[in-house]
Parts: sequence; structure tokens; C-alpha cells
Amino acid sequence: MARRLAAPWHWALLVRIFGSTWYLLFVAGQVLGDQNEERVFLREFPLVRRENSYEDFLSELLNSHKTEDPSSRTTRSEEDRDSLWDAWGPWSECSRTCGGGASYSLRRCLSSRSCEGRNIRYRTCSNVDCPPEAGDFRAQQCSAHNDVKHHDQFYEWLPVSNDPENPCSLKCQAKGTTLVVELAPKVLDGTRCNTDSLDMCISGLCQIVGCDHQLGSIAKEDNCGVCNGDGSTCRLVRGQYKSQLSATKLDDTVVAIPYGSRQVRLFLRGTDHLYLETKTLQGAKGENSLSSTGIFLVDNSSVDFQKFPDKEILKMVGPLTADFIVKIRNSGSANSTVQFIFYQPIIHRWRETDFFPCSATCGGGYQLTSAECYDLRSNRVVADQYCHYYPENIKPKPKLQECNLDPCPARWDATPWTACSSSCGGGIQSRSVSCVEEDIQGHVTSVEEWKCMYTPKTPIMQPCNIFDCPKWLAQEWSPCTVTCGQGLRYRVVLCINHRGMHTGGCSPKTKPHIKEECIVPTPCYKPKEKIPVEARGPRYKQAQELEEGASVSEEPSFIPEAWSACTVTCGVGTQVRIVKCQVLLSFSQSVADLPVDECEGPKPASQRACYAGPCNGEVPEFNPGQTDGLLGGLQDFDELYDWEYEGFTKCSESCGGGVQEAVVSCLNKQTREPADENLCVTSRRPPEFLKTCSLDPCPSRWEIGNWSPCSLTCGVGLQTRDVFCSQIRSRETNETVILADDLCRQQKPSTVQACNRFNCPPAWYPAQWQPCSRTCGGGVQKREVLCKQRMADGSFLELPETFCSAPKLASQQACKKDDCPSEWFLSEWTECSTTCGEGTQTRSAICRKVLKTGVSIIVNSSLCLPLPFSSSIRPCMLATCARPGRPSTKHSPHIEAARKIYIQTRRQRKLHFIVGGFAYLLPKTAVVLRCPTRRFRKPLITWEKDGQHLISSAHVTVAPFGYLKIHRLKPSDAGIYTCSAGPAREQFVIKLIGGNQKLVARPTSLRNEEEALRVRKANPKEALQTHKHQNGIFSNGSKAEKRGLTADPGSHYDDLVSRLLEQGGWPGELLASWEVQDSTERNTSSEEDPNEQALLHLPFTIVTEQQRLDDILRNLSQQPDELRDVYSKHLVAQLAQEIFRSHVEHQDTLLKPSEQRIPPVAIPPQKPVSSFTSMLRSSSSGEAGGGSRRPHRKPTILRKISAAQQLSASEVVTHLGQTVALASGTLSVLLHCEAIGNPRPTISWARNGEEVQFSDRILLQPDDSLQILAPVEADVGFYTCNATNALGYDSVSIAVTLAGKPLVKTSRTTVINTKEPAVTLDVGSTIKTVRGVNVTINCQVAGVPEAEVTWFRNKSKLGSPHHVHEGSLLLTDVSPSDQGLYSCRAANVHGELTESTQLLILDPPQVPTQLEDIRALLSATGRNLPSVLTSPLGTQLVVDHGNSALLGCPIKGQPTPNITWFHDGRSVATVTGLSHHILAAGQILQVANLSGESQGEFSCLAQNEAGELMQKASLVIQDYWWSVDRLATCSASCGNRGIQQPRLRCLLNSTEVSPAHCAGKVRPAVNPIPCNRRDCPSRWMVTSWSACTRSCGGGIQTRRVTCQKLKASGISTPVSNDMCTQLAKRPVDTQACNQQLCVEWAFSSWGQCNGPCIGPRLAVQHRQVFCQTLDGIALPSEQCSALPRPVSTQNCWSEACSVHWRVSLWTLCTATCGNYGFQSRRVECVHARTNKAVPEHLCSWGPRPANWQRCNITPCENMECRDTTRYCEKVKQLKLCQLSQFKSRCCGTCGKA
Repeated sequence: MARRLAAPWHWALLVRIFGSTWYLLFVAGQVLGDQNEERVFLREFPLVRRENSYEDFLSELLNSHKTEDPSSRTTRSEEDRDSLWDAWGPWSECSRTCGGGASYSLRRCLSSRSCEGRNIRYRTCSNVDCPPEAGDFRAQQCSAHNDVKHHDQFYEWLPVSNDPENPCSLKCQAKGTTLVVELAPKVLDGTRCNTDSLDMCISGLCQIVGCDHQLGSIAKEDNCGVCNGDGSTCRLVRGQYKSQLSATKLDDTVVAIPYGSRQVRLFLRGTDHLYLETKTLQGAKGENSLSSTGIFLVDNSSVDFQKFPDKEILKMVGPLTADFIVKIRNSGSANSTVQFIFYQPIIHRWRETDFFPCSATCGGGYQLTSAECYDLRSNRVVADQYCHYYPENIKPKPKLQECNLDPCPARWDATPWTACSSSCGGGIQSRSVSCVEEDIQGHVTSVEEWKCMYTPKTPIMQPCNIFDCPKWLAQEWSPCTVTCGQGLRYRVVLCINHRGMHTGGCSPKTKPHIKEECIVPTPCYKPKEKIPVEARGPRYKQAQELEEGASVSEEPSFIPEAWSACTVTCGVGTQVRIVKCQVLLSFSQSVADLPVDECEGPKPASQRACYAGPCNGEVPEFNPGQTDGLLGGLQDFDELYDWEYEGFTKCSESCGGGVQEAVVSCLNKQTREPADENLCVTSRRPPEFLKTCSLDPCPSRWEIGNWSPCSLTCGVGLQTRDVFCSQIRSRETNETVILADDLCRQQKPSTVQACNRFNCPPAWYPAQWQPCSRTCGGGVQKREVLCKQRMADGSFLELPETFCSAPKLASQQACKKDDCPSEWFLSEWTECSTTCGEGTQTRSAICRKVLKTGVSIIVNSSLCLPLPFSSSIRPCMLATCARPGRPSTKHSPHIEAARKIYIQTRRQRKLHFIVGGFAYLLPKTAVVLRCPTRRFRKPLITWEKDGQHLISSAHVTVAPFGYLKIHRLKPSDAGIYTCSAGPAREQFVIKLIGGNQKLVARPTSLRNEEEALRVRKANPKEALQTHKHQNGIFSNGSKAEKRGLTADPGSHYDDLVSRLLEQGGWPGELLASWEVQDSTERNTSSEEDPNEQALLHLPFTIVTEQQRLDDILRNLSQQPDELRDVYSKHLVAQLAQEIFRSHVEHQDTLLKPSEQRIPPVAIPPQKPVSSFTSMLRSSSSGEAGGGSRRPHRKPTILRKISAAQQLSASEVVTHLGQTVALASGTLSVLLHCEAIGNPRPTISWARNGEEVQFSDRILLQPDDSLQILAPVEADVGFYTCNATNALGYDSVSIAVTLAGKPLVKTSRTTVINTKEPAVTLDVGSTIKTVRGVNVTINCQVAGVPEAEVTWFRNKSKLGSPHHVHEGSLLLTDVSPSDQGLYSCRAANVHGELTESTQLLILDPPQVPTQLEDIRALLSATGRNLPSVLTSPLGTQLVVDHGNSALLGCPIKGQPTPNITWFHDGRSVATVTGLSHHILAAGQILQVANLSGESQGEFSCLAQNEAGELMQKASLVIQDYWWSVDRLATCSASCGNRGIQQPRLRCLLNSTEVSPAHCAGKVRPAVNPIPCNRRDCPSRWMVTSWSACTRSCGGGIQTRRVTCQKLKASGISTPVSNDMCTQLAKRPVDTQACNQQLCVEWAFSSWGQCNGPCIGPRLAVQHRQVFCQTLDGIALPSEQCSALPRPVSTQNCWSEACSVHWRVSLWTLCTATCGNYGFQSRRVECVHARTNKAVPEHLCSWGPRPANWQRCNITPCENMECRDTTRYCEKVKQLKLCQLSQFKSRCCGTCGKA
């Protein structure tokens, strides 16, 4: 019933957690619920960590949360007024500041009666994304417990998300372990229930949150990712691609999927392969080869890829964070098809703009909107064609509206200005101005001028062209052209406009003169010449110097450029130059080119002859007139020129010894200037002279050998080369020495490089052969042959078989081609030899042999081993034969059965039984079952189990002497064993006792029931007889038999046997599970079982008659149902007394006579229970009085049956094993506990597993009873009496409940099992066990009336297949599918209680079968580093010294094992000098800088709670070193520089290898030895080549060739050429050079400046540019591509381009209204100066004004339907006539549309 709280706010709960003080505050609101339960809604506050006392916290909290102000509540709604609720209170603060939180509001119930509805409501808040650094909200709550100890240890807690059972509890996992703990029952409000949804936890319950962030909303995102969207923001793209790849086209693009796409699916059918290319918005590109199946993260997008031999599937949920380009790579001959589908976001959408400014400021205008294409990704406007790409994008029509409809005020209206009266120097232009008004229709009418007086009248006249007219401007005169007498001087005269620019327009008549005569006062030498000397000197040379010294002046003059080179290299040629007419503009200090006719005077020559000296064989020509003056006569010619030495050439080498040649030149003896060699006498030329130079040794340098062939032809191979440091001592003797690497200063070139770095073609790669299918006789072995492709990065890509074009390697071959040994082949048994009675069956045996070809042949029987007789003949028994005159049953076989029931209580190795009874046995016991017969041969006895014929096996032995032996019982052995002796049959039922004295249930065999039914139908009498033998009690006609419920023989005894096993005094734990390994049993068999030691007073096996149990069952069947349970306990207790008394008496008879002093205790039969107690007490006192007379025994607590408890009794007295229900009037509870044992046991009490703390209310009585005075609710629980002595202990519990409410015995421990085959624990614990174990979860409950137990798994009720016995749950052969939370619910009429146990399955560390993941991890860690995987047997890796190696530890297990690395038995962390890194959570060990200390055995130890596994690998370090052995070849064969260097070899394990491997090793010091110090034979010596005589067109270069002889002293002397000719051919001394053509760019003169006008007075002029030889032969332009190409186009000034557009006034409108008249005007291109029309193309550089326009678009008065706005033409153009607002206003125009 709902009730109102006494105060609006209550502090409900303060919790102290883990030793530190944490306060969790709840504020209680309105309470509501039904009559059966009450709920309190509590506000949840964050955890507050306080170090001070909680009083400070409370005071601070109470001060900050005062009593609620009633005025803060909102006004009551109509609904609230009609109900009994107060108005809703204000919303609380949000539980989070970001990421989505919760806020609540409360209301009060204003009536003492119940209020319908809830008192609290919630809403979401703070629905903004948190910053990235904020982290996960659930993780923050877990990390708040990092500084709180859990089980005396600190942990770093990580969140456990997506809990299907309780998503709103705070479960956290300790980092690096599998420990998962529920740190709080509820997470803070606003925490996400799951990571993949918006649902949030509020008050510990998961609430639905839609994509609109509203509680209870079912809004979902559409296919485009838009909340509650209609799917219009994206488009479905689907299509199919068919590959047409070939050898020349290996890949192709399938489809480009843009950024933001969702739900991408691609399906490839065929043998080709898909791969991805990506490009982010920032431009970063990437590629993913999709080499294997898996889920990858590509550019922050999840890619699910599945690869099959003939198809590939690619899925991406999206939204994609980059542009994905799906490509296909050719992998076979067959074409593939790719089907694709995805939702593509429409990233370019039309966006309507605002209205443009009004077309008029008054009098009515119009405004238009437009549509622009908008890029949603970059937030910018793009070209319209982007939006046209999407058919879904419909461009919105422009909107038109009228604006500024207020009438315009009167204004001045002016006509266009007239033309200016003068083009320059100031003119006047005028216009007419009138005052006009314009109405809303656009009509303009003239009005009185006073209406325009508010604005100044516009002027009607203005000056124009007030700039100065162009005028001539003369520059200063140049100097006089002569230095004496009369000459000329010049000046520049230009027409300059008002802007200072050179232009036209000046009158030629007023142009000043540009040339005048001048007189220099200095007299000339030849006064006779009257004409002025302008530019000629007395001599040609003087004239030439004057010309070359000419400079640009302010007077137009010819300026020559430099002469070109002579066109020939010898003889007479020509030179050319360019001569321009130029003038210096003084005002701009620039040079201007003028036409040639602007320069006065003769133009200097642009071509002249030149002489380049005599050619070979020619005699220079001399002018006879100049012979005397210049040479002094021909007779002195040979004396004027002579040969002389002029120094030496440059040394041929810079070091190591070179040659210099003396330079011989032909000189002019007088001027000492070089002359042509032909002028000197050849016979007088001095001999050649050589000398050595640069004799210092060369600096050390690297000698580099050639690269070796690539190690692989594809897929990245390696090339090596020799690189060593050397020094050239002498080139003359060819002396070179090898030095240590550190003597070369430059960086050493690389000795290895990658090569053939491209993908290999697909090829077949075979795996290892599998074992042979047969050991002999011809078998088959198989191997896997895969089509793979070695990629350029060294990895392998597995491809479909169609990709490999070569024939596939054999995947199967014959093996074990040896003949098999001979063996027997047995046929089927024949029918029995008789039709009744005893007969025989036989079968034939053939000795055969399997040949190596696989064919079987029959061989001589002597070649086979002897065959036992029983293998070919056996007895058979049919129905007994009837004899005349004698009853056939007289001599029928008979089985002597024993009708007993056996119950095993302690372990025994072997038990013997006789058929006919029932046995309840412990597992792993050996059983011998005998079948004693009369009148029947024992070898013919047959055995069956559950109707199936039994034969001998390793577990069951069927002996020929009539007995059956079962080795080590297991659950599958339980069943019905039948002994058949002819027609006689007897059964024996075996059942197994499991943990906690529970019987192991045996699955019902449907086949056995069908077989029994078949037997009954075939022979009813026999079936009835057999049934009576099996069931002694059911023949009396019990209810169970009449109902036909018992199909399992002996099941009616199960309840009695179970109750008997549960009696106090029987063992607490009789056995462990049957599945303990043999090794475990051997290890523990020698130890004494404490349970067995505690129960020495019990027999090993309890034996009772079936008749005794049948009597009990018959007695129970006659009792009423309500008393049957009480009577059954009473009768079972009597049976236990009888068994115990008979066992004690039997033991007393075995004692010595001296020990038998105590008489037997009399047990009155009228009170069996109390007598039993007295007997036990007497025996206990006897043990106390004389311990030596009795054997030592472990403690045993006596179980007694108390009288029925009355709930109204003020004092309750009870014994152990009962349930006490506390009532309101209970004043005292007395719990009795009596125990026997020798020595006498000590009694102690515990409640709920904790020792009872005695006080003045809880007392321990002298008889060890526990008394509780004035019991309260805190006393409720399970009280356990523990009896202990030196031999062991015993314990029994009693439950004390409150008013009979259910109580469950729990345990809060964590059980970890890795060895035991069976585990038993109380509910409430956590069990972690390996798979295959039998797990029993006890749920001991108490309550009055007795509580009913129901089991649940993961909150779902368990079905019938699970074994539940008396509240305990048995889980057999557990596997990972059994993991979960198992809950036991105890319920009765007073309530219910639920406790849970978490079952976790452990997997011990083991080696995974697939190693691709660890290999890929090794490849990604170090692609080029050597690597090896460890294994339990050990592996080996050989590596180079100084290198690094990767060791992988492949492991799997649950939980993930921790990996520890060891080196030679020591942890790698403690090994000094070992450089290592542990990567990938310990799976990879990287060892760097390997040395001799690094080699040895590395092992990885993987451990988890389920076990451990050690794997190992060995590293072998191979090292290189230098070895000095025999001498190398002498460096020179002669001369004085020959030495022998001791040979250095690089060795690896005494094997010579490339010297590159010894790089970095210290070379041993070696001393060279002189050798071959003798004269050298003559040899040719050459100098360096001279420079080429020509740079192009074919030249010659020469060198000196001499014959020299090197002496042993080192001196080189010239000898006769004949001495060298005999030994070697003379080297050439002349060779051709620079054979390429001499080319140049040539061009024509600029054309006229009459090209197209490109601006005002600006045009284009052209010239031709072409490639030619120096001789003028035209060549293709490519020949001159190396030279800079001159321009062929330039801008120029053109008077013809001084044009502009001229327009006339508009003509009158063609219509005044109605039919949309128009008006036109004249537009023409005119010259600026002449104002004459010119062709329009000259004005094309500027936009042409419009020459017509619409006018008078006003409605006519006499039309019925007329337009009311002047913009109807726009409406018609924009196709807006369909819109109603325009249809009426433009009915005239729209009606004609």
C-alpha cells in the first residue's frame, strides 16, 4: 500500500566501502507499489570521497540541502487537480555535464489514500558530446575504486560493458587479470547500458532512449543515419561490375564509395581479388590489400572481409570516414563479377538563397531568390553541376516577390549628355533636365518643377575634355658629329599628350626640325675638303673603333651590336651583327627602337669578312703592297718564327703519379706572340719532353664491386657487393693497398640492397607430406598445394587456384609400398548347430596377405600366427528340449540369486556381489559380479547390460567362468546387468553415489524401454517373472506401480537410500568425482583420507535385505500423505540404528577379551529414537572413561528428530538437522548438539560460516548446547555445530528463520579448480574450473513450510535435462556453453530469496592450431628481422652477430595467459647485458645486438588460472672474423713499387665468405713485403686528351704518345718507339669529337602591328622562330630544344586599336501597353580620334552594350484580363505562372503562356 513519507527528504543510506570512507547518498521520494511489496524511489548522487569523519559530511550536506520551499513547485495541472497528487517539483541538476545524463522531478501524494501513478519522472539532459579527453563514463566510475583495496590489494579497474544480465551494475575487471567484480549494484544515472546504443541507466534500470535523446522514444535513424529521417539525404547505389582484366591490365576500379556512405556490401564471385584504396578529406592516401579474412580498421572505418576460394564478401557499416575506392586485381583467366550496394550521402544539395536586393528603391520593384549548390562536407558553395549529379536533387524554383511598393517622389530626369564640343583643350556638353513622377506601373510623366524642389536640380551644362591637346616636345641637341670643322647634330622630337605619353594628334606642319649643321672651331688637317666628314676616319681600323664605340643618345642613331664569331675556323669567313635605329628618351631614361628611316646618315655594315688563320697545308697569302711594311721581306720569314718550350701541361693525375708534357709553341721572335705552327720549320721542332708529377699516394677511398645477381627473381630479393677501403700508392706500378674501413672518411656505400621489388606471378606452393594412410600394403599420403603470390613486401597472398597458370603440383602420392605381414581374416558366425538346448557356432579363418599394390591374396596358414580355439568356435544355448514322459522344468537351469541391497560408504578397491540385488556404489571401485548357476555350464553364461550384449573390453571383462568384472566404476557403468543361463535370467542393478551423498542420475534409455516392451509382448509370463524378481515391493500393488511411473528398476529404493545417506553420522563427503586422473589417484592413494578417518566407526559397505526396505515402503504407502514425510524420516532413523548397532556389536566381538568389560547396552524397542541416543551417549561416556578399551574414532555428531515445533511456543528446543521458525512470542531457542568420538570431541558453534560471539544473550550451555535468549532478526541464519578431535571433525547445521521465511546457506568464496574431476560448493560462490568437470552447486534451504527450490541460468529457468536433486544442481562435463550465472530461488508462502553462483570455464594455455596471427604479428613488428616461433619441443634460429631477432610465443587460453620470458632458466629481466623488448602483451620477445652471451635457450612460460605451458627456442649466433694467411699477388710486376700484401679473408665458421660480412670488424695489422723490384719492359705512355677544336659540328682532339722504360730505381726514360711497337700496338694520338650539328634559333623580323586588338590602342605582332644550322639549313624544332627559344608574339601599340563602343539614344517603344513592346538603339565601334565607324571586331576586347530592350510592359485598359505588375514577363520566363499569387496578378501574360 502506498504511503506518504513523514518528511519530503530522507537520508536513506550511508555505505562504508573497503576501509576508506565513501558516502553514497540517496534521497527518498514518494513510496509507491502494490500490496505485496513496497518500493522507494531514491535519487542517486555521485560518490563523495571524504577523509574526515562522516559527521562533517552530514552537517555539510544537511546545510546545503534545506527543506523544500513549496513555492518552488510548479502550478498544478488540470490532471493533478483532479487527482490526489501535488504539482511536480523542479527538475534536478543533470547527472552529467556532457555525453547524455538524466534529470528527475518529484511530486507528493496529498492524500492518505493511495495515489495512482508514479511520484518521479525523468528526462535526458546534457546531450552534447564529451571532449575526447573526458574518457568513458563507466571507466571513470571504475577508476574511482583504484585507490580502494579489494581483498587487501590495489587494482587498476577497467569497465566491463555490455553485460546481458545486468547492464546497469558497475562491473569492473582488474587490469591484467581475469578478476571481474561488481563494485556497485548500480552505475550513475546517465551511464550507457550498452556501448552500441543510446539506452541509459536510471536508478539501476536500463531505459530506452531514441536517437532524438528522449526517454522512451522509439525514434531510429534511417538508412542515411538521420534521426527520424525519411531517407532523402542519401541515395541507394547498386550495380554490378564485370571484370575484363588481362595480362596487360592487372587491376581495375570497381566502384568509388564516397565519404559518409553507409551499409556497404560487395559480393565478388570469381577468382579475382578485391583491395581498397582510401583518401581522407585531408588528402592522405592509403591502401589495404585485404589479404585474409577478418575485421580491419581502415582509416577509422571498420571493414569486415570474408575470403573464400571462389568468392569474396566485403561489408562496411559506416559511415565511412574517407573516400574508398574498391579495386579488383587479376588473379586468373576467368572473369569475375562484383555486385555492390550502399547508401551514398547526398553531400551536394540545393540551398535556397535569401531574396536579392530589390530591383528598385521605390515605386515597386521585384526580388528573386536563387538556388545554390552547397557542399555539406566543406560547408561552401560549389558549381551547380555537383548538384545535377544526383537525380534526387530537384533544384528549387526561384521565388519572386514585389518590394518597395511605396510611390517614388518626384525626381529630376535628365537626357544623355551631348557630344563634347572639343576633343581637347576644353569644350562644353549639355543636356535637358525635367521634373518627372513615376507611378507603380512604371509610367513616367512630367510634372511641375516645384515638386522637385526638395532635391537640387541636376546641372544642364558641364565642361568636357579639359585636358591639353597633344603637342610637339623637342629633346636636347646631341654633340656635333665631328671633332673639327663643320658637322651635324640631332635631336628627338615627340608628340606628347596630356598624360606624358608618346601619341599622335600633333600637326605635322608645326613639328620642329630634328637635324641641323654645327661648326667645331678646331681646324681640320685637310681644309680643302668642304663637305663635312660625318663618320669616316682615315683608316678602316679607326672607323671600326668609332662604330664599335657608338652609344645610344637622345638623337636617333644607328647602334650596332657585337660581331658574331667567324663562320670558319681557318681561312676567310664572314661575321654578322645587328644594327638598330635607337634613341634615348631622356624623360623616361629608356631606349626606344625607331624605324630605320628615322636615323639619318649611312647605316653601319651588318656583315664583314674575317680571317681565321691558315688551314693545314696552306700558305698564307700576303699583300705585296704590305710586305715591306709588315714583315720586312720574305727572306726573313723563317727567321722570324721559331719553336720554343712554354711550360708544361696539367698533370694527367691528381695523385699516385701522373705525367706532364712540355708544351712546344711556334712564337714570333719579335713580339713573342704565338703564331700558326705552319710558320715554323717542322724539322726544327724540339723533341717531346715528359716528367712525372703528383707522386704523393692518393687518399683512401672506397672500392666498390659489382652487385651480385638478385637472390630472388621477384617478391623482393637481395643483392650484395664488395665494398672495401683502398689506397692507390702508384699508378705507374699499379700499386693498390687495402686499408681498414675506419681509414676511409666518407660514408661507406651500402653492401646490400633490395632488388626485384615487385609482386611475383602466382605459383604453386606445396606443404609437407602428411603421414601415410597405411603402414604397409600401399597407402596414400597427401599434402596441401596452394596457389600463392609472393608480394613485394615479402608476404604471401593466398589466391584461388585459377590464378596459377602452371600445372598444379601433385597433392597425392603412393607410400608404404611394402607387403604387409600375413594375418587372419575371420568370417561371420554360423547359426547354432541345434534347434534347442546346447549347441555350437563356428566361423572360418583365412590367412591372407596384403601386397604392396593393395591387392589381398590368400597364403598358407602357417604364415599366420596361431589362432586361439575360442576365436573359431563358441557355445550357443536355445530353449530347453522337451523329453517324452518327463517334465522339462525339472532339470532347467537355475541361478542362485541374493536379494540384498548394498550401500558403499567408504572407498574400497574391489567389491564382490551376487546377482539378484541392488548396489549403490562409489565411483572408481572395481566390481566382481558372480552368477552362480545349477544345471548349466558356466562357459555358456552370457551377460547383457541394459538389453545389449556384453563382450570383453579394456574396461569390462566377461570371464568364461560365470562372472563379470568391471574395472573402476564410472557413471556410464550404472545400469541393469542381466545374467542369462539358458532360459534363466537374473538381474543386478548398479547405481552410483555422487558428491554430498547424492545419487548420480542415469539417463533413461528409450531403447531399453522399447526392448522391455517387446519382451513383455513376446512372453508375458517370463516378463512378469522377471519383473517380480526385480521389484520386490511393487508386486504388492503400490500406487507408483499402478500409475506406471517407474521405468527404472530400483528407483523406488532411491529415496530411502538417499535419506539413509543423509543421516548424521554417515560421511560428509564420500567421494570425489570419478574423473580424477590415474596419476592423481596414485599420488593421493598413499595419503589417508580425513573423511574416512573420521568415520572408522561405520562399515565399508552397508548390507540390508530387500525385504526390510520393502516393509518400510509398504508401511509408508499406508500412511496419509501429510504424515508420510515425517514417518519416512522416523523409519529411516530406525533403519540407521539397526545398521549402526549391528556394526558396533560386530566390532565388539572382534575385540580382545580383556577389552570386553562394558556390557552391551540394552535398547528398549518401544522408544527407538531415544534409545539410540542413549546408546550413543553411553558409548561416548565409555570412551571417556577408558579410552584404551575402545578404538580411536573421529567425531560423529548424532542426528535426532525433535518433536514438531509450535510457532506459539515461547521456548523452542530442537536438535541439529531441523529448522527453527522464530515467531513474535519466541523468548528462547535452545540448539542441542551431541557428538561421539575418541578422544572426546570439542564442540564449537558458527553462524553463516563465522564463529558465534557469545554474550549475555547468546549462551553456551554446559552440555555444549547453544541458547539464544530474546531472539531478534539479526540472529537469523544457519548455525553449524563443529565437533573436533585429534583424528578429524564433523559438522551439522540447523536453520533459524524469521517467521518461517526462506533461508539459503551461502558461501562467498571463489573456487578455482584445475585438477579435480568433480567440484562441490555452496551457492553464492564463484567457481572457475576447467572443462569436462562435474560441478555440483548446493542450495541448502530452510523455511517453514519447507521452501521450494527453483534453479535459473542467466535469469532463465532451467529445464528438465539438468540434474537437480534436493536443491543441489549437478552440471556434468561442463563446457564453455555452460558458463553463466546460476541462481537458486527458495520460495514459500512467507517470501522468497535468491542466491547466485557464477560459473567460469578456464582453458589452460595451449598452442593454437592456426599460427597465421602470430606470424602476421612478427611480420608487422619487424619485417626484415629473423624470427622463430617457440614450441614445447623446442626450435632453433641461426642469426648473425650484432643482428636482432624476434621470438614469438604462440599461445591461447581462457583467461588470456600471462607470458614470462626466460633465458637459460633466468628471467630475461635479470639477465645483464641482454638488450631486449617485450612486445604484443608478451607474445613477442625482441632481442637486439646479439652477441655470444645472447645465444642459448629462450623459453616462454604461459600461465593462467587453469595451468601453465612452457615453450622454448634456441638462438645460435654466427660470427665473422678476419684471417691473415698467404700473401696476395705482387702489386707490380716490375719497377720499384711492387709489394705483396698478406691476404685478409673474412671467415664464418672456418668458411670464407664475402668481406662485406666482416664490415665493422677490426682488421689485423699487416706489413707489405717488397717484390718484383726490376726494370720494366718498354711501354707506351700517353698524355690526357686536349680540348676539342670545335664545340659542335665535328672537331679533333690530340694527345702525346711516347715509348718509356721504367727502371728499377723508379726513373722513367724515353726510348725508341720500335722497342714499344714490338710489345704493343701504338695508341692513337688523334680522335674525332663533338660530332653533333651546330644549331641555333633563327627568327624573322617582327611583322606589322595589325593583329587583333586586345585593349585600347593595344594589338599583337608576330614573327617566325625556327631552328637551323649555322649554315642556314632548316631543322626540326626538337634539334634546338636545349637552347632557349625566342618569343614569337609580343604586344604593340596600334593606332587602329584606339576604338570604343558608341551608342545612340533609345527609339520610341513599339507599344504602349499589352503586347510587350521593345525599343532599340544603335551600337557601333568607332575610332577614338576620327569618331568614324570601324569593324566591330576591333572593339571585341570590351563588352558590347545591348541594342534592344523591352518597354511599356503595362496592362492595356480595355482588356478584361490584364497584368497588374510590370514583372509578369519575368514570371513567365521563370515558369511561375502555376503559382496562385502570380496567376491572378499576371493573368494577361500567364494566359498566353
